[in-house]
Amino acid sequence: MKAPNPRRRRGNPKAKKVAPPPVGANPAQAAACRYVGSAYHKDRPGFAGMPRHRPDASLCPGNLANRRRLVEGWLQDAVRAGHTGTWDRGFPRHVWCRQGGTVFEACQGSPGSGEYHGYPLESWQQVRGLP
Repeated sequence: MKAPNPRRRRGNPKAKKVAPPPVGANPAQAAACRYVGSAYHKDRPGFAGMPRHRPDASLCPGNLANRRRLVEGWLQDAVRAGHTGTWDRGFPRHVWCRQGGTVFEACQGSPGSGEYHGYPLESWQQVRGLP
């Protein structure tokens, strides 16, 4: 996939960015966030089922295929730290976490479910405000 022109991204109002939780949102809700995974981002069997990799979906590192608790901990820690985007029905729609040199994005499945799947972002994809 070709990286977009960085000059065009600067003014993009839809760019990924960390946003403060809305009034009334409870970051302690992180304990209720569950990582369920997605076979679309896998190339080997694991807790998310048999792989069904889509060509347009980034691949998760193979060593995470059976590490649901670890990845769920990253998700919950990121919510507690406020590394979230907009919230919907008590949960953030997107959550970001940096592990080493890789930024992972988790997306909520059904609004209000607290269930997430995630994937690594490409090196050219930036999240504004992520430490």
